[in-house]
Amino acid sequence: MPKLLFIEPDGTRRDVDAPLGLSILEIAHRNDIDIEGACEGSLACSTCHVIVDPDWFGRLEEPSEDEEDMLDLAFGLTPTSRLGCQIIITEELDGLTVTLPAETFSQLLG
Repeated sequence: MPKLLFIEPDGTRRDVDAPLGLSILEIAHRNDIDIEGACEGSLACSTCHVIVDPDWFGRLEEPSEDEEDMLDLAFGLTPTSRLGCQIIITEELDGLTVTLPAETFSQLLG
C-alpha cells in the first residue's frame, strides 16, 4: 500500500498508509492528523491547505481554477501549496510528503 508522510507544524513526522483513491484530507482524518477540512472537500474553504514537498510537487496534476481560487484564501501560501482534498493518492504518489501549515483560515464560502 502506498505511504504518505505528514510533517506537522511542530516538525513531528507521521508516516501513514495511503489507500489508493483517497484524498490527503481523507487519509489525514483516518489517521487523526489535524487537518480541519471544514467544507468536507467541496472546494468551499482552504482549511485542508498542505505544503507539498518540492520534490513531489511536479508529479501532481495541475490544480483546477476553483482550487487556485480557494488557495488564495490560505494563510502561509507557498509556491507548492495545494488543498489536501484535491490530491488523490495514486501508485505514483507512494511516499508523497506534505507539511501542515501552522495556521488555517476557516471561513466557508457559498
